[in-house]
Amino acid sequence: MSSPAPRRPGAGAARARLAEILRVDQAGELAAVNIYRGQAAVMRASPGRERLAAQLKEMEGHEQVHLSRFDQLLTERGVRPTLMSPLWRAAAFALGAGTALLGEKAAHACTEAVETVIEKHYAGQIAELTDRDPELAAELSQFRDDELAHRDLAIEEGAREALAYPLLSAVIQAGCRAAIKISEKI
Repeated sequence: MSSPAPRRPGAGAARARLAEILRVDQAGELAAVNIYRGQAAVMRASPGRERLAAQLKEMEGHEQVHLSRFDQLLTERGVRPTLMSPLWRAAAFALGAGTALLGEKAAHACTEAVETVIEKHYAGQIAELTDRDPELAAELSQFRDDELAHRDLAIEEGAREALAYPLLSAVIQAGCRAAIKISEKI
């Protein structure tokens, strides 16, 4: 007796996967905006950290452009956002504020950790979408370039000099990877 043929994805599989991609990317950009907001709020209240507060506000602006585009894509393509959005918004702000309270280096370590995970995440999506949706893949490539610029700036500013950097980075990256998996589905 032969075993049954493996199941093939149906006509809706590509559409469902695109919904996952858009949902998780919108959630990620929502989180990024709120991480930078949390960091900037702490730095604005800290004398002598005006330069960093302005830098964080600028990066928040980049992320807001990404978020606005994903909000538009969700609407255009009839995809619901993750149900986790309220939790991600609060957790991201807390992560940003918390790392900023630990100091400039810890804030930069947070940025580096998050942007490292997001860059790899976008790279996988770009590879997946290049043939199927080249316009979206091109947009993701631009967003990925912005994330790389943020990561590189964080490294230049001393991210890896943060107290307990390996642990801090590992915990933040694990949290990001978990949030990605959850946001794709919920």
